[in-house]
Amino acid sequence: MRFLRLAEVRNRVGYGRATIYRLMTAGEFPLSYSLGARAVAWLESDIDAWIESRVNRQGASVSISLTTQGAER
Repeated sequence: MRFLRLAEVRNRVGYGRATIYRLMTAGEFPLSYSLGARAVAWLESDIDAWIESRVNRQGASVSISLTTQGAER
């Protein structure tokens, strides 16, 4: 188990700080863990799973789109 600090999470997901916290508030991003008075981090496995879910969701919409295009011909 490994913790990722905000800079690493931002690097992995490509979102800025405000977007990450907005998505957390909306329940659409993994919650952070408090490491101390002024330090938070995310579990690497949570971030990896979130990225995987985004890739799978995108892949599903691409395959639906391709199927729909083929039906129009």
